[in-house]
This record gives sequence, structure tokens and C-alpha cells, in this order.
Amino acid sequence: MDSYEKYNVTDTTGRSIEELEEITIVIFKYLREGLDGQVLKPYFNDKEIEHMEDVQLLFKGGFLLKNISLFLSLLAMILFIIYRKGKSLGNALFYGTFVWWGVFLLLFIASLIDFNRYFTYFHLIFFDNELWLLNPSTDLLIQMLPEEFFISIFIRIILFFLLTLAIIQIVGYILMKKGKDYNGGIVIKF
Repeated sequence: MDSYEKYNVTDTTGRSIEELEEITIVIFKYLREGLDGQVLKPYFNDKEIEHMEDVQLLFKGGFLLKNISLFLSLLAMILFIIYRKGKSLGNALFYGTFVWWGVFLLLFIASLIDFNRYFTYFHLIFFDNELWLLNPSTDLLIQMLPEEFFISIFIRIILFFLLTLAIIQIVGYILMKKGKDYNGGIVIKF
């Protein structure tokens, strides 16, 4: 994996790229498939495994939130279409995304100013224990995933969301300019 070479993880961990890739595959399977923490036992100590159990719960919650949000968004769009409020939908999409632009830009700027502080806040908010406080001298998990790794992942996530917002806003703009409301529909104004 490129990030392991980029961040000299082989030197830090004393593991080969092949070993690190094998461990990474196990971690991804563990998180995505909801496997038992015992699959991590050959690689990590008890504290790391307990933290990964917390991370797995966070992943499940994140996927559930994503799926509920997607369902509600699609339902709202379908209702706009059924009631022929194309222009109203365009207004809602176009103007509604400004709030999210602000949220994601603030997160991005805050992370550039002091990533470690906000990464710590993230852990304090989403974890009710101190298992996330791993020792870089002894814990393989933090050796494999240094702060720079999380910074690059965070930036990619923010950029993905900003790109998604841009697409939604463009679609909203097109609908707003070309869409029509029928039956005396009220155009949403923000």
C-alpha cells in the first residue's frame, strides 16, 4: 500500500508490506462484515482489539445514518416530483447545500489549523472510554495508522463531500432555472 511506504510504516512496525497488507485486509473485513474481534487477535493486543470493537460500532452507526439519510433524501425528492414541484426541489437543493458547504469548510479549515486538537475532540465525542489512547512505542495499530494517515483520509473525505455538494448544487441550479411548478405550487425561498 502506498501510504505504508509514504509514512515509513515498515520501519516503524518492523513488518513487511505484505504483512501490513494482510493485516489491513483483516481490518477492513472486520469493519465491513462485522466479524468477531477474535480475527484481530493474531495482530493486536487486547486494548487495540477493544478499541477496534468501538470503531466497528461507530462504522455501523455511520452506515445506518448514511442509509437513513439517503432514504429520506430520496423520499423527499420523490414527493417533490410527484407533486410536480421541480423548481421548488431545485431551490431546496441549491440553497440547502450552502449550510453543508459551511459545515465542511469549517471542518476543513479547523483541521488545517490544528488537526490533532480536533481529532482528539472527535475521539472524546464518539468514544466513552480511553481505549483510543494507544502507545506508538508498543501498539501496532497506531504504528500502522500514524496521524499523517488520518489527516490524508480526512482531507479525502472532506473533498469527496465537497464534490458531492457541488454536484447536488449544480443539479439544484438546473432544476431551479428550468424546472416548473404546476398547480400553483409555491416555490421554496430561503
